[in-house]
Amino acid sequence: MKITIVYDNEVKQPGLKADWGFSSLIETIDAPPVLFDTGADGSILLHNMSQLKIDPSAIGIVVISHPHWDHSGGLEALLKVNKDAELYLPQSFPTGGISARKITVVKEPLQIGNNIFSTGELDGIEQSLVVNTNKGLLVIVGCSHPGVGSILDAASRFGQVYGIIGGFHGFSDFKRLEGLSFICPCHCTAHKAEIKRLFAAQCMDCGAGVVIDL
Repeated sequence: MKITIVYDNEVKQPGLKADWGFSSLIETIDAPPVLFDTGADGSILLHNMSQLKIDPSAIGIVVISHPHWDHSGGLEALLKVNKDAELYLPQSFPTGGISARKITVVKEPLQIGNNIFSTGELDGIEQSLVVNTNKGLLVIVGCSHPGVGSILDAASRFGQVYGIIGGFHGFSDFKRLEGLSFICPCHCTAHKAEIKRLFAAQCMDCGAGVVIDL
């Protein structure tokens, strides 16, 4: 399984563009790629995909964590070059204007793909992904508006959580990260330096171009 950070406030590979927002691509064996969030700007999203040798037309599923512009702003541009991807949108996401295709409105926890699950829409605003890897469950979050702790609790219904990656907006209850083997704070995380200091052995720097093999 491979997870690639496509869009982030920082970049870790030359040729990529940094911008406020988040997007990641999850690739598993014998299943189409899953794109989680689309960043803020479609042109930057597609530029970074091109640089990373990602074919946007080959993406089989697009999951949007929540309606905020920095996570859904690139969706329109992506759908123009991908006519077939299924969409998994939280119940709070406005679906008007999206061209005809299969859309699943997510409220409760459900399975999205091979070893990929949604926590369901937590607190009426945001869903997160739970990916079953060889090392355990990896939680991929957008902004963590429901709270990192609440998301980890929701993810644990699927099994033992191995790690978490994404934006930890407003998060400072660092004890909730204890016991995790992998932590990758991205995007809107305010206390990246403190998390890295407290969990040096488990923490990985985030940025567009980062590739995680699990």
